[in-house]
Parts: sequence; structure tokens; C-alpha cells
Amino acid sequence: MSDPGYRCGFVAVVGRPNVGKSTLINSILGSKVSIVTPKPQTTRHRILAVDTHDHYQAIYVDTPGIHRKANKAMNRLMNRTAANALADAELVVFMVEADRWTPEDEDVLERLADVSVPVIAVMNKVDRVHPKEALFGSLASMAERRDFAEVVPISARRPEDVRQLVQLIPGFLPESPPLFPEDMVTDRSEQFLMAEMIREKLTLALRQEVPYGLTVQIERFEKDEHGAAVNAVIWVERESQKGIVVGKGGSLLKKVGRSARLELKEQLGMPVHLELWVKVKDNWADSEKDLLRLGYESP
Repeated sequence: MSDPGYRCGFVAVVGRPNVGKSTLINSILGSKVSIVTPKPQTTRHRILAVDTHDHYQAIYVDTPGIHRKANKAMNRLMNRTAANALADAELVVFMVEADRWTPEDEDVLERLADVSVPVIAVMNKVDRVHPKEALFGSLASMAERRDFAEVVPISARRPEDVRQLVQLIPGFLPESPPLFPEDMVTDRSEQFLMAEMIREKLTLALRQEVPYGLTVQIERFEKDEHGAAVNAVIWVERESQKGIVVGKGGSLLKKVGRSARLELKEQLGMPVHLELWVKVKDNWADSEKDLLRLGYESP
């Protein structure tokens, strides 16, 4: 697979929360390595997504959205994680929404001021721009903000748009043999992906404020020829949140469990027995020690 002209490198995908970074990476790979919800702070970890081809390997780094107000330890950790991804990258993809520019976008752009590698500006969600002629003005404004290597309008949900972006990537990567096996899609473990998927289901099911105060930990994962058994703990910050997550008569937890079990069954290709518990760890999101115990990495 590796030849003298083979190219390989890290591509950091950065932007404010909820601009479509994870959706783009999942679309590029054609598989789900990052969870996606309409709510900010969905991506909390650095996730490598490996896209291998005959002549190049692009290692996309899905980063947490960069937060303007990093009030809690988790937010500060997420900002450091995103900053470290920039330091290691051979190429940066800076994502914004095509129909709006915010102070948080400006903050991310300022963080790119010292980046010496090429930066591609990706203007996502072009399908929301009306009238379509307005897109020309948005593209011109973006091109004036920095000397970008490219300014690319896309909808991350349209395969043809994603393909056009992906075709640009190899030209910015250095000559290098592949760094990961060709059958590897992500550096994250099966248990990590399970925990994230359960958190996704919870985030989609819960009210606005609760998802930011919960995280999921897999305590047991076993599988044999008969199926898989998964035990997961949902950690919340306050006793009042526990009741919300469980729901009246356990209704919300049962709903989340059913949805998660179906996706796990599809992913693993076998029957799944899933048990969920909800436990309280006071203010875990503002304690670096608790974050590390719960599987968050300190960059």
C-alpha cells in the first residue's frame, strides 16, 4: 500500500460548538466514530478518525468545540484538547456555519493566528442559506478574514459536497508512509464508543440543562457466541438530576436503554443485554481528578 509518493498526516477539524465537525468526519468515513446531537458540548474528547486510501492516509482529529467561557474544569480541558490538536496537525479544517458568523467563531479564528500549517475554511450548512445568492457574499467575507488555503462551501450531510472537500486533502499532506493499519477506523476502544453512544441517546432525550452534567462509564462488557452483556453507569452532578434521568417510574431510562440496545445490537451483530444505573458524583465536571477517573484525558 505504501509507495514512495504516499502521503499521510493529521488533519485537525476545529470550530465553535455545533458547527458540524463530527457530522463531517462521520460522513467522510462512512461510519459513526463521533456522536452527534443538536446540543453543544456533544464532543468532549479528541477522537482520531483514520481515512485510508491507496495513495494517502488522512488522520482526522475530531475536537471538542472551542468554548468562549470555560467556567468549569471540563470546559477548560476541552479547550486544551482542541489547542493540542492544532499543534500536532499538518492541515487545519476550520468549520463555520455558512449563514452566520459569531463572536465564538472570531475566538477560534484568533487561535489560528499562530498556526503555520495550511488552513481550509469550510462553510457548512449551505443548504440553510436563502436566497442562494447570499452565499457569494458569505464566501467573500470569509476569504477576507485570513489567507486561507481554500474556502469551501458544503453541506456535511450531502455526500457529493463531502467528496469535493476530501479530494483537496491529500495535496496538503506530507509524503510519509501510513501511520495506522489500513483496516483501522478510529483509535477509540469499543467500550469508549459504547459509552459515547449511550450519552448521545441521553442527550437527545433530556432537557436542555441536564446533558452537560452527565457522563457515561462502561463497568462491564462481555461477549460470547450467545451475545453481549453491557453494564453502564450514568454519572450526574446532583441528586435532582438523577430523578430527571431516571424519569417517572423509570420511563426515560427505559426509553434510552431500548434505543441504545438497538444500536448496540446493530453495531455488534449480536443480541445485547444492557443494564443502566444512575449515580451521583457531586460537581464531577468541575474536578480535574474526577474527570481523569471518569476517562477524560488531560492533554
